Amino acid sequence: MATNRPPRQTTQEIPVAGRARAVIEAIAPAVDAGRFAAKRIAGDRVEVEADCFADGHDTLACRLRWRRDDEADWRESPMTPLGNDRWRGAFTVSEPGRYRYTVTAWVDHFLSWRHDFVRRTDPEDIRVAAQVGAGLIDAAAARAGGADRECLAAWARRLRVGTSLPALRAEAMDEGLAEVAMRYPDRSLATTAPTEYPLVVDCSRARFSAWYEMFPRSCGAEPGAHGTLRDCEARLEYVAKMGFDVLYLPPIHPIGRERRKGRNNALELAPADIGSPWAIGAAEGGHKALHPELGTLADFRRLVERARELGLELALDIAFQCAPDHPYVREHAEWFRWRPDGTVQYAENPPKKYQDIFPFDFESAQWAELWHELAGVLAFWIGEGVRIFRVDNPHTKPFAFWEWAIDRVKREHPDVIFLAEAFTRPKVMHRLAKLGFTQSYTYFAWRNTKRELTEYFTDLTKGPGRDYFRPNCWPNTPDILPEYLQFGGRAAFMARLVLAATLSANYGIYGPAFELLEHLPREPGSEEYLDSEKYQLRTWDLARDDSLAEFIGRVNAARRDNPALQSDDGLEFFPVDNDEIICYAKIDAEGGSAALVVVNLDPHHTQSGWVTLDLDRLDVDAARPFQVHDALTGARFLWSGARNFVQLDPARSPAHVFRVRRRIRTERDFDYFL
Repeated sequence: MATNRPPRQTTQEIPVAGRARAVIEAIAPAVDAGRFAAKRIAGDRVEVEADCFADGHDTLACRLRWRRDDEADWRESPMTPLGNDRWRGAFTVSEPGRYRYTVTAWVDHFLSWRHDFVRRTDPEDIRVAAQVGAGLIDAAAARAGGADRECLAAWARRLRVGTSLPALRAEAMDEGLAEVAMRYPDRSLATTAPTEYPLVVDCSRARFSAWYEMFPRSCGAEPGAHGTLRDCEARLEYVAKMGFDVLYLPPIHPIGRERRKGRNNALELAPADIGSPWAIGAAEGGHKALHPELGTLADFRRLVERARELGLELALDIAFQCAPDHPYVREHAEWFRWRPDGTVQYAENPPKKYQDIFPFDFESAQWAELWHELAGVLAFWIGEGVRIFRVDNPHTKPFAFWEWAIDRVKREHPDVIFLAEAFTRPKVMHRLAKLGFTQSYTYFAWRNTKRELTEYFTDLTKGPGRDYFRPNCWPNTPDILPEYLQFGGRAAFMARLVLAATLSANYGIYGPAFELLEHLPREPGSEEYLDSEKYQLRTWDLARDDSLAEFIGRVNAARRDNPALQSDDGLEFFPVDNDEIICYAKIDAEGGSAALVVVNLDPHHTQSGWVTLDLDRLDVDAARPFQVHDALTGARFLWSGARNFVQLDPARSPAHVFRVRRRIRTERDFDYFL
């Protein structure tokens, strides 16, 4: 017989959590929906937001849950509503390591009861609602213990026998008793987000650092003499005096002799040519060995310790590639790609050829053994005291390898920093940052106009990468001599230094080439240096009168003295009616400091214009004049209102770095110091 009744639903077709009504969506931060970790610094207050709601009009309760990876138990903190069903909670991370966080929410019938009770007006309705509330409070008492249980039970009894309506209403709305009840919510039907979102917490140097790159072999005491690590040690005070806190050394391993390149990357080799440090490995050893002319491991350990005494951390270059005579080529031929003619495929990026470098074949059948050996290289240098690695060309090695290797290191040594030297496609650079690289090189060297700089750094600090991509800006490297520095003269070097050091909390320079204004290219149109230090010893006169060392020291001092410059948060660009002048501020909302930077981008001509400040954003009183004090020159100017005149002569100083002291609210103190 036909029937119109719907088919009977079996229990297997009913959702298991069908009574759990809360919905949790759009948790942030969430890097690729939780596939990768967001990044923070030890001591940070980590804010988490989520959309949390339920059907109907009941009141929701939300909790933020977090724990370290090595902890079994979750910790919780309440989340507060922001409006439109958006909630926010926060927790503080005290030390480096790996954490997880998620969100849980539930329909809270006690809170719903209180929300509705205060709006009730009918006497009978109020008395019935009081009985309902008593039942909810009894249930909370059953979940409580000790004095709280007795307190809640007594509250429920008073609600049941309440007399006058005003007394009953006052009893029901008692805030102190409600706080006790809310300690013991009914979470039996809670919804917890299915994803545990990862969080990597790094040491403070990951957020704020100033790097100085230096070739130890060019530190010789006499012109033309090959420098040693002891000679490098003698330069430490010079580097520290300029205010740097990371000293980065290019590869310090034995250099291959086979197919060694000559000066300026020449194929023809002169007897005295010493080769490129990135052509790693020779008869004396490979990635775990020191170039014999630099010294011994004891000298290296001494250098690390002396650097730390001066406030410097040593960063070591990691270049996973080999010279043709690296021991790996002989002992592990399977780790390389062999051509039909019986030779190993050297590195090339047509038309560029690197005959002195053999890349590893990460598709080798013995890839797992290769991975473990390379991880052993990292472990070796960590054992020698290294805590920072600048990784050469990581984008030419598999993503999976880096994710595995970095995770392996940081689980045991959470304070280790990895800087990705990858000047490549944006998505590749971002993938490397997601995989675990602590900091990343940027396109800063090729961003010169106000529009380019504004758009690029707005994306870096406010785009989706802000939770995982930490920029490290370099105006020059041994591989990159930008055209702006080739033709801009001293003012170009000064302007680019200020931009790198203030737009980014992490920056570096390749010296002494930078402070000594090295600007000649190998040939017109090239970004390679003439007489590149990559292929020969250089003798640097650090006492030259035109050195920028003292200016660099002032810029680094301004960074150290102003917490606003020690983070990439709070970057705001302000309009200037001249495209050759850029103006921006760094604002530290929590610490109360701010920095205002104005830079003339034209290294050849004086430029002037009117800057329009957002005084509310800077927390400066628009009704009163204020004084601006330049940390670079010591000059002071009296400004008034949002619109102020600036003029910068590049022959004197192409930039202002003003400190902003937030609003002074007493009537006596009428000066504001920027």
